[in-house]
Amino acid sequence: MERTILHSDINACYVSIELLERPDLRGKPVAVGGDVQARHGIILAKSEEAKRCGVKTGMVLWQARQLCPELIVLRPHYEKYERYSHACRAIYSRYTDLQEPFGLDESWLDITGCHAHKDGYLAAEDIRRCIRRELGLTVSVGVSWNKPFAKLGSDYRKPDAVTVFDRTNFRNTVWPLPVNALLFVGPASTRTLGAMGIRTIGELAAADPEMLRLRMGKSGLMLYRYANGWDDSPVRRFDCLPPAKSIGNSTTPPRDMVCEGDVRAVMLALAEEVGGRLREAKLRTQLIEVAIRDAGTLHWTGHQVHLDRPTDLTRELYLRAMALFRELHAWPAPLRGLGLRLASLSPANAPEQTDMFTDYVRRDGLRRIDAAVDAIRAKYGQKAIRYMGAAKAEEMPREKCSFADR
Repeated sequence: MERTILHSDINACYVSIELLERPDLRGKPVAVGGDVQARHGIILAKSEEAKRCGVKTGMVLWQARQLCPELIVLRPHYEKYERYSHACRAIYSRYTDLQEPFGLDESWLDITGCHAHKDGYLAAEDIRRCIRRELGLTVSVGVSWNKPFAKLGSDYRKPDAVTVFDRTNFRNTVWPLPVNALLFVGPASTRTLGAMGIRTIGELAAADPEMLRLRMGKSGLMLYRYANGWDDSPVRRFDCLPPAKSIGNSTTPPRDMVCEGDVRAVMLALAEEVGGRLREAKLRTQLIEVAIRDAGTLHWTGHQVHLDRPTDLTRELYLRAMALFRELHAWPAPLRGLGLRLASLSPANAPEQTDMFTDYVRRDGLRRIDAAVDAIRAKYGQKAIRYMGAAKAEEMPREKCSFADR
């Protein structure tokens, strides 16, 4: 049986949700972005009016305002976006239990064999109307027999549209498109393919697969299959998705970090955040990686260590990360950004080899503290309780710390 795969994408998700509460801004160039004062100044989402002015996702705010001086920038509210994302998935569940999220605003749906919704186009139109009527949002939906072409369909026409790529039309509609329109073809892959003379999806489909393998490895063969419509990867239920391979975060503080006191505050905030996510996923880590971004060159440099035993404790993550940082960086060179990543993840309930040198009573105490903090945040929000040092990272004083802190 031929599969029927849908890909639904909430149009300008963050902006659309914000405009539900700010109808006075409809029809104006609006973007959701970071805080310029805190140097998180990039565009996260933009309205169609801002897009027509040349504003792009990922663009720094000052550049966006040069292109669109009347641009209105709103602060993001991620908890609100998650609520609407869950509401959309509840609507999708009326059609199929095979839905695979792709970020907060996108989902693949497999409606193959669903007797109540046999026609993919009609099902997509019904989903589009339901979401608009019940949530006030618009979605673009792609319909195809495979996931990459369904995703391409939702990108093909925006906003509030349905596009069908089937076996009768994909050669005329999909193959002439630029190769970077295809799923997982990013800037680096586009450059590599361009050097091989491949600039459209059709040229990729007609390329020599062995040449692609030699130049790009397994990813070259994967993209070759995508271009030809040969992908048969399943749409997986949300609760059946593979576990995360790593958990991490990076940040740029309000000013450059010029001493270890600055780094300690930012690192503790990062350890709190990734540690909480690690415990929420019921995982522990045995590999910690720290990355620093030089303020002069803006280049990232990383250093990692493999732990003797898995951990999910915020304090242990922080102390090991700071030890890594000291091995990686020597003052007085200032730093622009800091990152923390956890890998080699294992289930939190996996058996652990004990030894006579570890203070397990103290570790149990730290675990109870983390559990209490997680419970308070789950009920009252992430900022309800913070380590004092981590709270300083959000409003890092503009004055630089003294040389004695270095």
